[in-house]
Amino acid sequence: MKILVIGSGGREHALVWKLAQSDKTDKIWAAPGNGGTADEDKTENIVLDADEKPLDQKSIDPASEQGQNVLLEFCKSENIDLVIVGPEAPLASGIVDKFRDAGLAIIGPDKKASQLETSKIFSSSFMNRHGIRSPKRRTFTDPARAMTYINDHFRKKQKSATGSGASAAPLVIKADGLAAGKGVVIAQTLEQAKDCILSFMKKASLGDAGRNIVIEEFLEGREVSIMAAVSVKPGKKGVILPFIPARDHKKRFEGGKGPNTGGMGAIAPVMDFTAKLNRDFETSILAPTLKGMEKDKLTYQGFIFFGVMIKQEQCYLLEYNVRLGDPETQALMPLLNSDLAELCLSIWDHSLGSFILKWKKKNCCAPVLVSSGYPDSYKTGFPIAINPAGLNKTEAQLFIAGANKGRGGPSGSGLHTSGGRVLAVSALGNNEEDAREKAYKAINFVGFNGMAFRKDIGNE
Repeated sequence: MKILVIGSGGREHALVWKLAQSDKTDKIWAAPGNGGTADEDKTENIVLDADEKPLDQKSIDPASEQGQNVLLEFCKSENIDLVIVGPEAPLASGIVDKFRDAGLAIIGPDKKASQLETSKIFSSSFMNRHGIRSPKRRTFTDPARAMTYINDHFRKKQKSATGSGASAAPLVIKADGLAAGKGVVIAQTLEQAKDCILSFMKKASLGDAGRNIVIEEFLEGREVSIMAAVSVKPGKKGVILPFIPARDHKKRFEGGKGPNTGGMGAIAPVMDFTAKLNRDFETSILAPTLKGMEKDKLTYQGFIFFGVMIKQEQCYLLEYNVRLGDPETQALMPLLNSDLAELCLSIWDHSLGSFILKWKKKNCCAPVLVSSGYPDSYKTGFPIAINPAGLNKTEAQLFIAGANKGRGGPSGSGLHTSGGRVLAVSALGNNEEDAREKAYKAINFVGFNGMAFRKDIGNE
């Protein structure tokens, strides 16, 4: 097969790396890809147009109409057999609808189904209608009504709270649309909640994404990421095939402190996610999600991410993502013992129900190396030093995210930093501690100016 993978992050590098191992794969293109995908077996980044002229990033932006048109023509000219969409933005803009209408096989939900992630109001309504266990929530399109609600919440809670200095429970305020990771605020106080509503709904700090909001109760517990393959189409029996659980570490600093990030590292599997919890997840979240998709006649042939909170040994759904997680994918792909290309084909041809997912009986730890200053302002363009001999001894795999190929670079890397999250170091071990030890040992063989990372991934 000829495969096109859309995206430029560490998730897409991990997908390309796994796809290249398949006997079914002859050639892989990445659009736009990164410095890691450029060096993978069977793979090249799309850098030229039909006239052999260099393409800039904007011309192949898969979230734009222009970019989708360029990629569609590329697929036709190269007779691409399968397209796999990594990030959410192209899905939100309808790339699946466009490519399917053109007769191409593409892995991802259509624009309507993508609203499970792209619209918090849509997903909240979906959860409520189909009885999916999740936090209590309300949706608001009027800032005045939202203000009244938070005033009532904090004042009533404060009056009923007992003990000196007791305060109301926090509220989680979510922008309705995509907001590049900035659309969720945990308001600890009435003042914080007011500031957030003013910022989102009146000042339009997130543009149209924050004009409407969802306010939900705050749940405290253990978070788990459960990803799955999905094959749902009107008129056919649907299937959701879950992966082993993973855990992302969102906060920037050790101990789960500091600002939220795109992810500072991940582990898989999650040893405290017991068989009992898994059964509860399948009963209270996965099964009603599938029934809801079928009842609502959604077309969803791709991957889904369940963001789950475990409270008092029950699973609650915090959110859907309509694609694979990042950096969870970098922890899961090294553990996957099945053919990823075959899995994607089974999603497309609706044979997912008979596909058997196999996993290595190991653990993976994948800390992320970031640029100094991330997630706030940071500098890029620094060469990345890699010691292949030392890295090979640890058997760790590097998944590149914010780094591009350039001239030179120490230790033959040829990579230069281009983003906040630069790369993930994924290492397998016989248990959690073994995997963690190998991952952090491998970090010693990678370096760039201002390199930073958390030292407690898998041990928070």
